[in-house]
Parts: sequence; C-alpha cells; structure tokens
Amino acid sequence: MDDLAGFLRTRRSRVDPAAVGIPTDSRRRVEGLRREEVAHLSGVSVDYYVRLEQGRATQPSEQVLDALARVLGLDETERGHLYRLSQQRRRRAKVPGGRVRPELLRILALVAEAPAMIMNHRLDVLAENRLAGLLYGRSTPGLNIARHIFLEETERGLYVDWEKCTLDVVGHLRLAAGKYPEDPRLASLIGELAMGSERFRRLWARADVRARTHGRKTYRHPLVGLLELHQENFALPDESGMELLVLSAAPGSPAEDGLRLLASLDAESDDAHPTVNAQVRE
Repeated sequence: MDDLAGFLRTRRSRVDPAAVGIPTDSRRRVEGLRREEVAHLSGVSVDYYVRLEQGRATQPSEQVLDALARVLGLDETERGHLYRLSQQRRRRAKVPGGRVRPELLRILALVAEAPAMIMNHRLDVLAENRLAGLLYGRSTPGLNIARHIFLEETERGLYVDWEKCTLDVVGHLRLAAGKYPEDPRLASLIGELAMGSERFRRLWARADVRARTHGRKTYRHPLVGLLELHQENFALPDESGMELLVLSAAPGSPAEDGLRLLASLDAESDDAHPTVNAQVRE
C-alpha cells in the first residue's frame, strides 16, 4: 500500500533547489531535486540512493534516514513515517483488533455535552455517544469516516471545510498504511476510495502524511445550522490503533447553543437513543 521508494520520490519532487543552495535556470526541467543532488546533499553514493528509489535497498541506516529527512525537509510526522517505511521488511506491525473495552464505553458515556466517537486506524467508527449520532443524523457505529467524506457527502454537504477534511483523511490513511502494510481491510478501503473518487486518487498520489491531533471542524447541520467545533484526538493505549475523538464547542458560542438545541430536538425520543452506541464486532 505504501513504500519507501515512492515516498522518497514524492518528497524529492517538492524540494525547492534554491532552498538548499542549488542554483537553477530556465533550462532545468526536473521538478524538485535530482537524484544525484539528494545523494550529494545526504552524503550517500548516487548508486545507493538510486537503489533506494527503485526499491532495491530497503534497510537504510538511521544515519542515512536522518540525512535524507534533513535534505528533504521532512516535518516530524513525515520523519516518523519515513522510519516506519524503512522498517517494514524487518518489523511488521500486527494489525490491531476492533474490540472496544467496556471501560472505554463508560468513559464515552460520560461525555454528555459534546459529540464523541471511538475510531480505529481505518477510520471505522466503533462507538459513539448520543450527540455524535445526532450530529451525523444516523447511528455511526459501522460508519467509515473516509467513505462518508469521499463517497457519500458531496451532495449533503455536512462538512463546511470539505476539501481540508479530505486532506486530513488521506494523510491519516497514508500513515495507517505505513504502519499496517499487511492490513487487507485497509487495502480494500483504499482501493474502494480510489475507484470511487477522483479527488482521492489525486491526493493519494501525492503521498502526503498528516497526524490527526486537534483543530477546528465546522459542520452544516440541516436542523441547527452551522456548528463551529474544536476537534481533539486522543490516541488510546495498548497498541490498539484506536482514538477517542471529541468535538467541543467554546463556552457561550453559537455552536454551544446549537448542540444544546440539537440535543433538545431529540429529547422526546431518549428511549430510542441509548447514551452510547457501539459496534458489536469489528
């Protein structure tokens, strides 16, 4: 699904030669750096770097990786991804299961005033609280956020910042593919998205990686209007690959009022909406 050679090629093409002290002129036809330039700046032989990009040298040393990361201008997330890709043949990460511990469901139920979900590395929603179900207008366990954004949401328009959301999703799936290269369900999802979305195909070819941590997320809900929320992603322990996502509203904000209104609109049917919904199995 992802490989060291392809990642190096895409990163090399994005480096401005002038930024690393290489003069350019109108005759230069290569986008980014040439292979021999990366090799020279990294202190490795041209032959060795060519073999890296051809997938014939798959276990570079830590010193070589550090040098490549420096020359290619990788950020912290990209650097970690580079290291994982270099270790794929030596150390295969076990694909985590999808069981949500009862203790986590209790914690999720305590989040009463903000939409909250537990997702796995494929962006499958494994459990939700009531407000998350109201936000999405459906019971979300079993929903895949990537599929929802790329294949289902272009007409409904729930995501105000749809284009940014697509960047975040592809960046996350790239990281997951690097960490779990032998996950057949992840490979199947990526194939489905590539077949069904031209935008996904274009973004996937860029090989960008993004860590999902926190930031603004704005929704356009059909019943309560705009909801400008703050998203926090909490990675769960035990090598589970899961994360808890909480969408909170600033105190006194229109979004806080909107969430209260959303909850009140469904108040009469509380019995039909348990505090927490969870997927029974993976």
